[in-house]
Amino acid sequence: MRFLPQGDDDLREMLAAVGVSSPSDLFRAIPEKLRLKGDLNLPPAHSELDLRRKMGAMAAANASAATHAFFLGAGAYNHYVPAAVWQLLLRSEFYTSYTPYQPEISQGTLQVTFEYQSLIAALTEMEISNASLYDGATALAEGVLMAQRANKRARVVLSEAIHPHYLRVVRSYVRNLGLQVVTIPAGADGRTDLDRLAATMASDGATVAAVAMQNPNFFGCVEDLGAAAPLVKNAGALFEVVINEPISLGLLHGPGHYGADVAVGEAHALGTPLQFGGPYLGFMAAKEPLLRQMPGRLVGEARDARGRRGYVLTLSTREQHIRREKATSNICTNQGLIAMAATIYMSLMGRHGLREVATQNRSKAIWAKERLSRVKGCHPRFTAPIFNEFVLELPADPESINRELLAKGIVGGLPLARYLPSVPGARNLCLFCVTEMNTREEIERLASALEEAGR
Repeated sequence: MRFLPQGDDDLREMLAAVGVSSPSDLFRAIPEKLRLKGDLNLPPAHSELDLRRKMGAMAAANASAATHAFFLGAGAYNHYVPAAVWQLLLRSEFYTSYTPYQPEISQGTLQVTFEYQSLIAALTEMEISNASLYDGATALAEGVLMAQRANKRARVVLSEAIHPHYLRVVRSYVRNLGLQVVTIPAGADGRTDLDRLAATMASDGATVAAVAMQNPNFFGCVEDLGAAAPLVKNAGALFEVVINEPISLGLLHGPGHYGADVAVGEAHALGTPLQFGGPYLGFMAAKEPLLRQMPGRLVGEARDARGRRGYVLTLSTREQHIRREKATSNICTNQGLIAMAATIYMSLMGRHGLREVATQNRSKAIWAKERLSRVKGCHPRFTAPIFNEFVLELPADPESINRELLAKGIVGGLPLARYLPSVPGARNLCLFCVTEMNTREEIERLASALEEAGR
C-alpha cells in the first residue's frame, strides 16, 4: 500500500473537521501520567527518495524468489501474478465497505464474494462454496468439525501425507472436543496407504466422522482419490480432500469428480505473491446437503421488488450474529481482499490459461526430477505421479547443502527430517518445487550446484 504524507495545512484541515485544535486533543481520554513525555528515540526524517533507497537496500539482503532461483514449495508457491490482478484491486467498486451486513451499501463486496464462490465451486467440481476462511490449515480443521456436527461420530482419519502443519492445527482444534484423530501412513510410493485405510474403515468405519487426504499430497504425489472414495463412503463417513496447490486443478479433476463431500485448502497461489508467511486464503467447498453445517459466510443472489439483481448474505454462522448458541463456528469474517485477488486471477486466466500454467508446472517438475536424479548421490524417494513437487534423497544433510546453494543464489528445497522424525532415512530427504517461474537454466544451475555440493 502506498503512503502519501500530509503537510501542515492538511493537518489543520483534518483537525478542524473533527472539532479539535491539536493532535493532543485526540488523546484526552488517556490519563496524563500515561502519556509519552518528549519525542520517541527515532532517527531524523528522510526524504521519500532516500527512504526508498534505504528500504531497498534492506530488502536486498533477503533471499527471495525475486532475487534467487527458487525451489521451495510445501504450501507456499511461487507463481506469476499478472499486473492486472493487484491494479484491479484498487477499484472502489470492489471494496465499497468493510462489512457486508448492509447489502444496500455493500454490493461491490458482495458481488465479488459471490463470483469467488462460483469460481471455487467450479474449480473443485463441488456444489457450494463459502466466502473463504483464514488459511488452508484452519479450513481443514473446520472441515473436520463440520463432519463431526453432520454425523455425530467420534473419530477422524487423516492421511499422514497431509501437510504436517495442517495436521498439527487439526489436533489443536479437536484436543478438548472428544474427537479422536487416527492417522494413515504413506506407502512406499509416496501415496496414502489405501490397504491401511481399508483395514481401518472395515474395523472402525462406523465410528469415523470423516477421512481427509491431500491431493497432490505433502510429498508432491498425486493420490488415487478414485480408489479411496468408496472405502470412505461405504462406511458412511464424509470424504474430505485438502488442496494446497490449486493450480493443480488446471490439470487434475476436482474432488467433486471423485464424490468428495468436502474440499478445503489454500488458495493463495491464485493471485497472491509470496510474502513472509501471509496473508493466505483458506477455501471450503462442499455438497449442498452440508450447507447449514458450513462455517463462515455464504453470499447469494437475489432480486429486489423491481426485479433488479442484487447480492446478500444468505448464510452467516458466527455466534455474534443471530445464530447465538446455534453457531457452527467462531469464524468471524472472510479473507475478502485475498479472495478478491483470487477471483480476478481466475477470471483473467480462464479455463485455458489455468491449464497452461498447470501444464508448465507439471512438465518442468518432471524434467527437473529426471535431471536432478542424474546427479551423483541424488535419488528420487517416491514413484507415484507428481504435479510440481518431488522428494529427493540427497548425498548429504540438506540443511548444509542449502547453505551452499544459497551462497550461489539458489534457494533450495525443504529438508524433511524435522517433519518425518520416525521415517527411516528421512535425514537426507528434501522436497523440491518447480513452477512456471523456474527456467531450464535455473534447473541446470541447481543440478550443477548439487553436483559440487555432493563431492
